[in-house]
Order: sequence, then C-alpha cells, then structure tokens
Amino acid sequence: MSDAPGAADIAATPALGNLRRIGQALVATLVIAGIAAAWRWRGSLDPLALAGLIRAQPAAPLLFLLLHIVASLTFVPRSLLGFAAGMVFGTWWGLLWAALGSVVGAVAGFLVARYVHAGLFERARWTRFAALLDSAERGGWRTVTLIRLVPVIPHSLSNYALGLTRLRLGGYALGSLLGQLPLTVAAVYLGAAGERAMRGAADWIVPTVVGLGALALTVLIPALARRRRGRGE
Repeated sequence: MSDAPGAADIAATPALGNLRRIGQALVATLVIAGIAAAWRWRGSLDPLALAGLIRAQPAAPLLFLLLHIVASLTFVPRSLLGFAAGMVFGTWWGLLWAALGSVVGAVAGFLVARYVHAGLFERARWTRFAALLDSAERGGWRTVTLIRLVPVIPHSLSNYALGLTRLRLGGYALGSLLGQLPLTVAAVYLGAAGERAMRGAADWIVPTVVGLGALALTVLIPALARRRRGRGE
C-alpha cells in the first residue's frame, strides 16, 4: 500500500491553510478594531457606565465575562471591570466573577498570540523581554505569578507576550489567577463599597478596608521585589 497522500488530501491541505490564514486575518482585524474603538471611546469607559450596562442584562455574568475578554484583547484596564463587578454582584459573587474573568481574559490573549496571531506577534521582535520570556518558560506558573504581581509588562501586552512561550496553558492560567488576585480583590471590594455608599447603606466600611488593604499589597509587593532584586537575592 502506498503512503503517498491521496488527491483529496493534497487538495485539502492548501484549502486548510487558506482557511487558517483567513481566520488569522479576521482575528487580527477584530483585535485592531477593538483597540481603536477602546481608544476612541476611552472617555466613556467608567465603572458606573459598565455596571449599568451589565446590570441591565438578564445574563449579566456571561456578559461580564465577554467584556473581560474584549478588554484583555484591547488593552482596556481590567480594574474597571473589577470595580463594576463589585457594584453589580457585591463582594463574594463579584470576586468570583472578576477572578474568573481575569483568567478568561488572560487566556484569550495568550491563545490569540499562540495560535492565531497572523504575524502580529513574533517572539523575535520581543528582544527587550527575551530574558523574561525565557524565565517564564523555566519557572512555569510561579514565574507567571511574579510577572502578574510585578507588572513589568502591561497586563494585555503580557498576555500576548507569554503566548509566544512554550508555557503550558494550565500553568499560565494558574499563575495568572494567583498573580492578578490582589488587584482583583481591591477593585471588587472598593467597587462594592462605593455602590453601598451611594445607596446610603451603612455596611461600606468593611469592604473599603479590605479593598484598601489589597490595594496596598499591589504596591508593596512590587516594591519589595524591586528591593530584593537590588540586593541581588
């Protein structure tokens, strides 16, 4: 029996290649259009507007996750969605959906860079962060956690950059969840506190204290990391 490919296989290979290129071009176009739209209407991106949009939908959690994906792909600060989550869902449910959204959004950028980047992202162009990407490959989820805690690269950009490594998806997702958690907690709890204060409720103090404590950690941890690096530890 011959191992040569059949006519159908020969015909299918170029067709599949063309289909993949079309898909890559479509994703690249959508990402670029989303970035342009986010920049054009950046003045309208505020937690109150986002909370109103999410609250008005019957499937609010699903819309929230979709918005997180769009925000992560288009360089919109995810803290805005964290504030909105606290305002719409409260502290516990808000933290759940915001933490899940942060991972889903991070994974979306990671997968776009790895599989459908359409030439927009090539590792050879990231010479400035070459050592960091090599370190991420060696350290796995632990290094991803540190990268998220100490934001050397902006959030959305790091999603794309890490997608160019040989990191396993599971380790990347775990590291992203852990590293993004302090800022997620801060945004959700401060958003919930703000919503309660606007309603005139008396239970805004505790979420404010928790949110400010988590926010302090997002400043303290990078400062300690820089100090440790300066000592060569």
